[in-house]
Amino acid sequence: MKTALSIAGSDCSGGAGIQADLKTMSALGIFGMSVIVSVVAENTNRVISTQDISPTLIADQIDAVFEDIVPDAVKVGMLSSSECMQIVAQKLKQYQPKHIVIDPVMYAKNGCPLMQENAIETLIHTIVPIASLLTPNIPEAEKIANMNIQTLEDMQTAAKKIIALGAGAVLIKGGHAAGDATDLLFDGQTVYTFAQKRIATKNTHGTGCTLSSAITAYLALGEPLAKAVEKSKVYVTGAIRHALPLGKGCGPTHHFYQFYDEEGGTK
Repeated sequence: MKTALSIAGSDCSGGAGIQADLKTMSALGIFGMSVIVSVVAENTNRVISTQDISPTLIADQIDAVFEDIVPDAVKVGMLSSSECMQIVAQKLKQYQPKHIVIDPVMYAKNGCPLMQENAIETLIHTIVPIASLLTPNIPEAEKIANMNIQTLEDMQTAAKKIIALGAGAVLIKGGHAAGDATDLLFDGQTVYTFAQKRIATKNTHGTGCTLSSAITAYLALGEPLAKAVEKSKVYVTGAIRHALPLGKGCGPTHHFYQFYDEEGGTK
């Protein structure tokens, strides 16, 4: 069985972060492992508090995984502080996994910040250059590329700027744009676009985590980058279409929708 590692924050409500990553990897046939870098007390409505794990324990978790079950691909999600970013970058440079998919999580779905403002420069100079693929949404891409994004042409310009910062490839997610949900992938040579009809639902908690971990899973399975993104886009669209109306805010996507019928029974 292929393996993948998620380095990210923990979402106690189960819809995003490590929990979403492991569900996604399991749904796609991957043995998922985790390094928790921050514990987030959140639900579908709000983030109550966060507590970062010490850099020493983050490093020890990464060592524990790589010295025993070497992952075929790595996904990096929430990294709240410069210290956290620096130790993760140091360890990934040490172990040099083939695929490093980085989702630069800056805000929760409800808008609560999950990255310290003074850590954005560290993200740009320390984390972006180690990414095989960076997967920002439009607000995150605007921060990293230092520009406004209104059109597909703006997305392409931002992607080129991010590649110039050292990322191997960049996927700018179009979920915050108007119209269809069109994502743009630039691998340094070729521009690809992936469009799906926008689904009218508020239940989109964890979609970014789910997409990036799906891409990680497909890369671990040996898919080339563009095909991994294409398959992941289809998967996450299905998870949104079958999203679960749980909680009082933005409910979670349904990571295992392929295995259950509309009444919740197994197929």
